[in-house]
Amino acid sequence: MLRRSLENRDAQTRQLQDAVTNVEKHFGELCQIFAAYVRKTARLRDKADLLVNEINVYASTETPKLKQGLKTFADEFAKLQDYRQAEVERLEAKVVEPLKAYGTIVKMKRDDLKATLTARNREAKQLTQLERTRQRNPSDRHVISQAETELQRATMDAARTTRHLEETIDSFEKQKIKDIKVFRNSLYPPDYSSRLDIVRANSKSPLQRSLSAKCVSGTGQVSTCRVRKDQQIEDDEEDEDLDVTEEEN
Repeated sequence: MLRRSLENRDAQTRQLQDAVTNVEKHFGELCQIFAAYVRKTARLRDKADLLVNEINVYASTETPKLKQGLKTFADEFAKLQDYRQAEVERLEAKVVEPLKAYGTIVKMKRDDLKATLTARNREAKQLTQLERTRQRNPSDRHVISQAETELQRATMDAARTTRHLEETIDSFEKQKIKDIKVFRNSLYPPDYSSRLDIVRANSKSPLQRSLSAKCVSGTGQVSTCRVRKDQQIEDDEEDEDLDVTEEEN
């Protein structure tokens, strides 16, 4: 009966080990990817700031009407970067940092698992020793009684560590579910969609029509647009090089 109980508890411990290992693997991956996403978003924000500055510089050289359109677009585009900055800060504080904390949390759970396994191994060893004692010295009640006492102590210690493990794993699972919900809700503020719609609506300025006209009205302006496109390709390649460097490091 006790042997079967030990086998059942070992199976339970393996399930708990799998749960901890699963969180360790996937939360680690999520942390790295979220952190990379935050860095990419921050770099995009920086590029957008450069674009806003360049538009303002260019606007100062144009006619009043086009200048006003360029200025309006630059202002609205700058507002969009404010939301992007808020996204960077929110993800860093609400997602990346909590995910990092799971490194320490998982280590603590592994220590709990290790203590439980040690106690159970001691219990299994005492049970084996008692069985051997009964087989070799069935009439020696003193030796058998000592072995039974040692087994009882080992069983009580194993039960205590098992209860502690179950409690800490329950808390771990509840915290994990809670944090996952926080991660999901933290991706966007509650009124993100409505604010973004406002930004998009306001961004439909006369500049869109003006730039379209500039890009198709003459070969000189078309070439300028192509230069911008080539620059974007170079920027994308630069980002890819940065990613490769980060992975190598």
